[in-house]
Amino acid sequence: MKQGLSLRASQHLALTPQLQQSIRLLQLSTLELSQEVEQMLDENPFLEMSEDRAEREDFGLEQSDTPVSSGDSEFEFAAGSSDFSSTTASTSTADTDGDATPLSADDAPDWEGDGSHDMTPDDSEWGADAKARSNNLNGDDDKDATELARTHESLQAFLHRQALGLRLSQSGSAALRFLIESLNDDGYLEDTLETLALTLHTDDEEAFQDLVHHFTVALGLLQSLEPVGVGARNLGECLRLQIAAILKGLAQNSDAYEVMQVALRICAQPMELLARRDIKRLVQLGVGSDELVRLAIARIARLEPKPGRKFADVERNIVVPDVLVVPLSNTQKTAQPKFRVMLNPDVMPRLKVHDIYANVLRNHRGGKDAANHAALQQRLQEARWFIKNIQQRFDTILRVSTAIVERQKSFFIHGALAMRPLVLREIADELGLHESTISRVTTAKYMATPFGTFELKYFFGSGLGTESGGNASSTAVRALIKQFIIAESAKKPLSDNQISEMLKEQGIECARRTVAKYREGLKIAPASLRKAL
Repeated sequence: MKQGLSLRASQHLALTPQLQQSIRLLQLSTLELSQEVEQMLDENPFLEMSEDRAEREDFGLEQSDTPVSSGDSEFEFAAGSSDFSSTTASTSTADTDGDATPLSADDAPDWEGDGSHDMTPDDSEWGADAKARSNNLNGDDDKDATELARTHESLQAFLHRQALGLRLSQSGSAALRFLIESLNDDGYLEDTLETLALTLHTDDEEAFQDLVHHFTVALGLLQSLEPVGVGARNLGECLRLQIAAILKGLAQNSDAYEVMQVALRICAQPMELLARRDIKRLVQLGVGSDELVRLAIARIARLEPKPGRKFADVERNIVVPDVLVVPLSNTQKTAQPKFRVMLNPDVMPRLKVHDIYANVLRNHRGGKDAANHAALQQRLQEARWFIKNIQQRFDTILRVSTAIVERQKSFFIHGALAMRPLVLREIADELGLHESTISRVTTAKYMATPFGTFELKYFFGSGLGTESGGNASSTAVRALIKQFIIAESAKKPLSDNQISEMLKEQGIECARRTVAKYREGLKIAPASLRKAL
């Protein structure tokens, strides 16, 4: 076997730990970022949260037009790769694929940087440029939605408070309390009484039957509490409880009493008949006459199918915007309105490096503890990079949001009907970023506008052809379909085909199937279910 030397050329790209962290932070939502910050605060002693205001590095709108740095270029090139799970990626010719040298899995992460970003000894706080305030843009309300949610009474608490007024034995009170705690968010009792009794782990058959009896009595008491319909096992029972409560307040010889009696019989039938408004089938089943069935269905539609709806925990559904868009005061009435785009200070973590720990490490050069000193130095550098990467995350979100506002300025003036077609590639080319980066920025990030709070992806939509040769945004078409349906006659609702023809009259080519898809996306029922009885 003959030995020899050869020279081969290959390309090698390594995703450094700080680059991987930057990519990962960019795609996190506000809640996930908060959890990441909390975890990093627990793990890294050199990182701390500060409530004091301090100067931070300049970035944002002032820096949005600056050329892309070499570090950003490296980030964009890496972000455009299809696989981010591996720590290395290499491209070479066919005969040199096996000669690329990836990073070893045993190598410790190197937080010293790759030279693309300058590290300065100034570790001042980032993210404290504004005082936390309410998310309401007008600033008129003293409490935000979160504070109101905390003072909102839950369904269980409301029922427990009513149960205090009942004179029950100790066992009866315990059974009622157990059933209340077993309700779901809608106020339904999903499990059977036998299943609930089995969860208490009783092997004695007599004790089991006694427990089921206590639950049966407690269920009757539960269903007598407010809101009416609570404690039902299914939708039909929920509606029947509400109808029974209404019947108690009606005279038996009145027309309304007869209608509610028919409604009670309708709710005893399979719910599919009511959902389809199958009047003919209900009349055939002997529920009532055609006219009475129509009146009863209309009355049932006014009942509450989810008694616990108003007690829902609204705090879980709160969307905290990452970006705020505020219209500026226009002194010249003829000038085009302008908008200010800014980050929401409520979602920006106030992080800084622990000065005392950093100074102690800087003054202690190691000596016999050189290995420990190197490990601590690495943790310090990791804290600095974490702050830098969070700053870069919010900077990118602001740049993308500003570009979106510029492209969709008509939306912020006139609403969804003025939305124009926009794809990720347009924003990526304008900002010099990769398209995958724009996708990460616009996912689970929200913008508060004068027309409501929307995900950044909401402002992107494909285009539909028009007679003039231009394009209409699919978002604008959805808004137009919704407007048509709102203005329709309740007795003669518009079919999908009629809506398609109306769009053609507006110069928008939209097939019936596309109209049906957009209507379903808007959660609007078909014409047969929208028709008034």
